[in-house]
Amino acid sequence: MGALAGAALTGHRGRRAGLTGAAAGAALLGAVEAAARVRQRPGEIPALWSRILSSAAVAAPVGWLAGRIPGSGPLSVGVATGTVAGALGVRPQKVALGPVVGAAVGGGLSARRGPVPASVVAASTVLAFRVLSAAIFRDEQVSLLAEEVPAEELPFVVPLEARSRYVGTDYVRELARVIGGAYTADARDVGIVSSLDELAGPEFDPAGVDPLVREFYEHTTRFALDIVPAWRRWVRPGYLLYRTLLARPLGQANVPTNQRETQRGVRSRIDTITPDGTDVVAVRGWIRSFTDTDEPIYVGVYTTYRHEGRGYVSVGFPVPSASFTATLVPRDRAGGGLTLSSRSDLAHAGHYLAYIDPDTRDLTALAVHGFAEELDVYTADGELRAEHAFQLFGIPFLVLHYRIRRKS
Repeated sequence: MGALAGAALTGHRGRRAGLTGAAAGAALLGAVEAAARVRQRPGEIPALWSRILSSAAVAAPVGWLAGRIPGSGPLSVGVATGTVAGALGVRPQKVALGPVVGAAVGGGLSARRGPVPASVVAASTVLAFRVLSAAIFRDEQVSLLAEEVPAEELPFVVPLEARSRYVGTDYVRELARVIGGAYTADARDVGIVSSLDELAGPEFDPAGVDPLVREFYEHTTRFALDIVPAWRRWVRPGYLLYRTLLARPLGQANVPTNQRETQRGVRSRIDTITPDGTDVVAVRGWIRSFTDTDEPIYVGVYTTYRHEGRGYVSVGFPVPSASFTATLVPRDRAGGGLTLSSRSDLAHAGHYLAYIDPDTRDLTALAVHGFAEELDVYTADGELRAEHAFQLFGIPFLVLHYRIRRKS
């Protein structure tokens, strides 16, 4: 990549300059990566300064290609590069900052005498954006939590992945073929947890829970759910792109975009796996799909565990070769409700993306600090209600309103 970047930055000066630039770029980026590896400790990602230089190197040849588009100039290349860099930053503030930095860099370079190569504009824009972002946004978005460790060391991660490119509503059936045990499709009278008593702790007393809320958690299949999604407008374009390119092809995390779409109906069921020789359910896969086509909305594996005197709920969402886990802390809610939240100072609460080695089953896990969610289940006028709120870097972007009714 260093050679390609060097050639892109200097090639406008002629073939000899391009070859010299390629050699210099390869040497420089190689030295940067070597120095970063020497300083890198086990369980850490490469140093920020090395990642910044590498991203600028990637931008240079991309900018060179953009410069070959008729009518492109420093300003347009700068804005386009900044927009892409901001979008890759995910954080809404970075999304807004990217094109501003691109316009400033592109506008400044266009004011210089003589033409400025598009590769220089693109690399300079990414470099400026990354440096400025690092100065403004000091909290980590993602951090390497563990590298190739046994699953037992990360009890807050659900170590169940999809073994194909598509998750879909048959996930638990396919999982049973791999791990063994008795598979039950659309199990009757089971819950996403076996007992709320498993979640008792300093912030949650199961004895104070409304009987209807307890019944929902322990006998989820007795109930039907109606979903009303409330998206913030700013996130809709990005979500529609994500849904088209990722969620639907994966058959996972395919949330409805509006209430009209939910009128297709939502089917809710729990598939289970029970190990041979026991009657204790080991895997509870809560599957929600559209009634008319069975297109998956969510496929989540629900687990509970205890640590240091309190219970946790961990929900694993399998994706190819990996699992995205939400580990939630239970808290009392006024009126006998229950709140499950990832927002906590406790070490285990949060969101984690883990790659699962297919041979050793060891985990390499990232902590996703910028994502947060909170689920409130409560009763109102004798009926069950739920609100599932999501935040990205502290900014609310979605609330799922549930009406929960007993099946006839």
